[in-house]
Amino acid sequence: MQEKLKELMADLKEEEALEAAKEMLDNGEDPLEVLEICRKAVEVVGKRFEEGTYFIPDLLMSGEILESISDIVKPHISSDVETKKCGKVLIGTVEGDIHDIGKNIVTFMLEVNGFDVMDIGVDVPPAVFVEKIKEFKPQVVGLCGLLTLAFDSMKNTIEALANAGLRDQVKVMIGGSPTDEKVAEYVGADAYGKDANAAVELSRKWTACA
Repeated sequence: MQEKLKELMADLKEEEALEAAKEMLDNGEDPLEVLEICRKAVEVVGKRFEEGTYFIPDLLMSGEILESISDIVKPHISSDVETKKCGKVLIGTVEGDIHDIGKNIVTFMLEVNGFDVMDIGVDVPPAVFVEKIKEFKPQVVGLCGLLTLAFDSMKNTIEALANAGLRDQVKVMIGGSPTDEKVAEYVGADAYGKDANAAVELSRKWTACA
């Protein structure tokens, strides 16, 4: 069933993917595992986009499917999580990248783990990150990207934070299927999170939830 859900989501078959997710939850599957399968499907969607077999409408469609699956998964997680508020996390997909599935999963997981999250969307220019950080005053900033072209945008964003005098005030984590420790070093981030659970652990370490 796990492989079936991954294939249905990657193939953008919304109704069938929702039914498969519901069936897994009804059968007692770990809701976090359902989200992990969605993350793996995201990687397939991203590769198809970079190969030119998927286009922007397909990315948007995959985001809608993820949102629908998140809506049915969330009640299975939030009831078991302590509700006290932790720190603030600002998150966005960097300029030039319009993919939001991975970001949405991370946002969702941070929220159910008690973080106050400001999601500033996709294709976000460095100047907007600077503006929103000044406004929201987070302890943690998450830069997301599914495409390799996002690497330079991440680097430019972190440089913009430094130029604005904000770099020392926040911890910066990056994420997305093409990212790794080497990319984190290249862009000047504090850490790379391989998945949503890693993002939660990093945020806990860097805030009052440590």
